[in-house]
Amino acid sequence: MKTKRVALYARVSTDSQTTENQLLQLRTVAERHAWVIVAEYIDNGVSGAKGRDQRPQFDALLKGVARREFDLVAAWSVDRLARSLTDLLGMLLDLQAKKVDLYLHQQALDTSTPMGKAMFQLCGVFAELERSIIQERVKAGLERAKAKGVTLGRPRASAKVEARIRELAAQGMGKQKIAKTLGVGVSPTQRVLA
Repeated sequence: MKTKRVALYARVSTDSQTTENQLLQLRTVAERHAWVIVAEYIDNGVSGAKGRDQRPQFDALLKGVARREFDLVAAWSVDRLARSLTDLLGMLLDLQAKKVDLYLHQQALDTSTPMGKAMFQLCGVFAELERSIIQERVKAGLERAKAKGVTLGRPRASAKVEARIRELAAQGMGKQKIAKTLGVGVSPTQRVLA
């Protein structure tokens, strides 16, 4: 049986807290399972509600997942990874795509076991369901807005601006220069000249 390479992730929300308790328990679990710890990622004083871009060690962890630097990510608790279901499910899908397992100590979830894999797949089902529900709500909102006569999309350029776009194009000016001259985007200029 191949030895598992594991990355530990620990996080605390304030600088007055410590990650040592989390790491101590995770190291003990790794030793008990004969996992080889290849990396430890620690975010100190960072809220779990922050996105990946504001959690440097979490970002580094996910880059390690993408490069398949380890077989398993271990965290003390699910709330150390994410505070929203959407963020958590996104991470789970990233792990699943790279065939990297997840161990959560407090929840006793280990996706390397058959039961853990089943739970992992259920999370994926719920993520897909959530996406579908959101899509349906957005479609219903757009249809309601259309029914009320709301014009969707960006506002059109005024007739005066459209006439000026055509005039400048007739003089041989390019689309980007027209847009810059009139202070409008290139897309409206392209639409008028199409």
